[in-house]
Amino acid sequence: MKKLLMLLMLTTVLVACNGNNESKSADQDEDTKQKIKFVLDWTPNTNHTGIYVAQKKGYFNDEGLDVEIMMPGEVGADQLVASGKADFGVGAQESITEARVQGVPIVSIAAVIQHNTSGFASPKEKDITSPKDFAGKTYGGWGAPVEKAVLTSLMNQENASADDVDIVNMGNTDFFTAVKRDIDFAWIYYGWTGVEAELRGEELNMLYLTDYSKKLDYYTPVLTTNEQTIEENPETVKKFLAAVSKGYRFAIDNPDEAAAILIDAVPDLDVELVQASQEWLSPKYQDDADRWGEQKLEVWENYANWMYDNNLLDTRLDSEKAFTNEFLPK
Repeated sequence: MKKLLMLLMLTTVLVACNGNNESKSADQDEDTKQKIKFVLDWTPNTNHTGIYVAQKKGYFNDEGLDVEIMMPGEVGADQLVASGKADFGVGAQESITEARVQGVPIVSIAAVIQHNTSGFASPKEKDITSPKDFAGKTYGGWGAPVEKAVLTSLMNQENASADDVDIVNMGNTDFFTAVKRDIDFAWIYYGWTGVEAELRGEELNMLYLTDYSKKLDYYTPVLTTNEQTIEENPETVKKFLAAVSKGYRFAIDNPDEAAAILIDAVPDLDVELVQASQEWLSPKYQDDADRWGEQKLEVWENYANWMYDNNLLDTRLDSEKAFTNEFLPK
């Protein structure tokens, strides 16, 4: 009996010791992972699904990365990435072009979506079916110079003038409230606001920018980092994109499950909208590119030249330094 008691006690001690060792080992594994800060450009939406999939599915973990997803706050994602306060972030070709011309060392490392899915939207009853119909109407924007330039570019093609458009800043007012109360049309991304209109049963007239100019088919959004990270930690960039690429490829092939992952991570989101948006957007992540994330020099040069010609840039962009495909998985 004594022998049996001693055996049981010894077994208990060994199991406890082994458990402690496993716990310490797990803690050590967590400690050895490289901590990464990733900042969104806006509230979480289906543009970001691949990031949340990479986190949920353990793709970051597989690359030895511990990724914290951050909100941009008042400073903005580009500034946080450029200053090194975030390692990676979400941006757009337009803002990166402006930043680099001003000497800000931010770089696009992957295109989230291959083609520009934005355009000017209005309720069908407003009868805005072409850019010339903007004349005499009220446009609700966010106060950026590029808005007047785009309106001018599109309206000039139809011998109309953007000077005949009443441009107001709609601030944080959502599109559906604004068009019922203050404005006639606004610049939206169809993959979110357009899909929401479908779910609401509200018919829109949608004028996509890409239907009027190839130069306006720019990358929005993109993933970004800064020049210092690329120079000093190229392997980190490569590991990050390896995980993120898997995340977006999963969302391309499995939109329903990818939507569920985003909803689980951000429970405040509208479930029906996320599901419908993901179904609409998933085929557009890679679209006609050879691989997800691929960027073309022609796209960067076209848009930068358009911005320069429309007095949105003081000098021309060195497009080759503004983006890279170097770290995308082959």
